[in-house]
Amino acid sequence: MGVLERNNVHVRGSGGRAMIFAHGFGCDQNMWRFVEPVFESEFRTVLFDHVGAGGSDLTAYDNSKYSTLAGYADDVVEIGRECGLQDAVFVGHSVSCMIGVLAAQKAPGMFGKLVMIGPSARYTNDNDYVGGFSEKQIEELLQFLEANHMGWSAQMAPAIMGNPDRPELGAELTNSFCRTDPEIAKAFARVTFTSDNRGDLSNVDIPTLILQCSDDIIASKEVGEFVHRGIPKSEIVFLEATGHCPNLSAPDEVIAAMRTFV
Repeated sequence: MGVLERNNVHVRGSGGRAMIFAHGFGCDQNMWRFVEPVFESEFRTVLFDHVGAGGSDLTAYDNSKYSTLAGYADDVVEIGRECGLQDAVFVGHSVSCMIGVLAAQKAPGMFGKLVMIGPSARYTNDNDYVGGFSEKQIEELLQFLEANHMGWSAQMAPAIMGNPDRPELGAELTNSFCRTDPEIAKAFARVTFTSDNRGDLSNVDIPTLILQCSDDIIASKEVGEFVHRGIPKSEIVFLEATGHCPNLSAPDEVIAAMRTFV
């Protein structure tokens, strides 16, 4: 099976420059449905699913390859080469922000700009670094997921989404989590929540936009500001949007910030 089939790649738009969208944990490319179409008139847009998510080829999942974020970054680079990406805009949500950081280092010139929505370089606290969670909290979260995938999804997805006044958003994320293969979800969650990419930030040498939500339980303001300080050519925009998924809950605000940047 080819790369495009493996990652369920869809190329749209007609612009001279490309923009590739990478979804977060427990999600798929459908999470970009309110944002991506707006850019089709100016960019050639590339949508895909990480292996293990959405319409990707589940048989391509390899425990060893995907035991670190580098394996997912390798896939992004393969997709980029297959699609002929050069000086493209990489748009990443949540864990895919750091996957984009790694992919940009692996393939210099492939990406000319990075857009990070809700990034975190490390989720666990470490001495003076505030990631938002203690190691004990992360381990308990992962053990809960391993013991009860459906129960974890039903409890965590609405909290991650935020916006309790719009329960349909939390329900959509819950359903997305529940559709993910439980074994792959457990493995990807462990990779996501135990990764430490703080040392990779200073290697990012292209303009980067950080979109920071308010009241985000996954990636707090302090976390976003840390990423901003770590990336030399970065700028941070504080959104009024709440929760961790503004691409669904506040797409117009995300689009406006992206337009100004790209």
